[in-house]
Amino acid sequence: MTNLIDSTTYILQGSIFTIELYIATIILSIPLGIIGALIKVSSIKILNKIVDIYTWLFRGTPLLLQLFFTYFGLPIIGIRFTPFTAAVLTFSLNYGAYFTEIFRSGIQSIDKGQYEASKVLGMSYRQTMSKIILPQAFKRIIPPTCNEGITLIKDTALVAAIGLQDILRAAREIVTRDFTITPFFIAAIIYLIFTSLIVMAFKKLEKKYSVYE
Repeated sequence: MTNLIDSTTYILQGSIFTIELYIATIILSIPLGIIGALIKVSSIKILNKIVDIYTWLFRGTPLLLQLFFTYFGLPIIGIRFTPFTAAVLTFSLNYGAYFTEIFRSGIQSIDKGQYEASKVLGMSYRQTMSKIILPQAFKRIIPPTCNEGITLIKDTALVAAIGLQDILRAAREIVTRDFTITPFFIAAIIYLIFTSLIVMAFKKLEKKYSVYE
C-alpha cells in the first residue's frame, strides 16, 4: 500500500509539468490559430501563402521531429532553449497550425448571406466577424477543438524524449526501478481523468453556445 501511495505521489509530481505545458500551449496556440484563420479567409494573398506554408509544414511533419529540431537542431546554429521553452514553442506552433485549419473551416462554414446582411446593416468587417461570424463559427469548431485538446494531453508524453519529467516518464522510472507495471495503470488513470475534465469543459462550452444554432 505504501509503495502504491509513493508511486502515485511521484507520478502526480510529473503531472504538474504536464498541466503547465498543456496550459501554456493552449494559451499560445489558440490565439495563433485564430489569427492564422482570419488571414486565410482574408484577401491578402502573400499572407495567405505564408500561413499555407506554415500549416503545411507543421501539420505534415511529426511533432516529435519538430521537438527534436527545436531542442537538438537549433543549438547547432547558435539558438538554444531550455527544455520547457523548447517544448512550449514546438507544441504551440504545431497546435496553432491545426487550430488555424479548424477555425478557418468554421468561419467558412457560415452562410455568405450573413456577410451580405451585415454589410446592408452598415457593419464593418471587424464588427461582422466579432459579433456575427465568429460566435457562430465558435459553436461549430468546439467538437474538433475538443479532440485536439484531448490529443494534446496525450502528446505531452513526447517531452520525455528531451529529458522532461512528465507523467509517463515518472511512471516508466518506477517500472524500471521496481519491476512492476502498476505505475502504468496509475498513469493511465491520471490521463483518463484529465481527458474527462477536458470533455466536460467543452460540453459546457457547447451548451453555452447552443444559442447560435
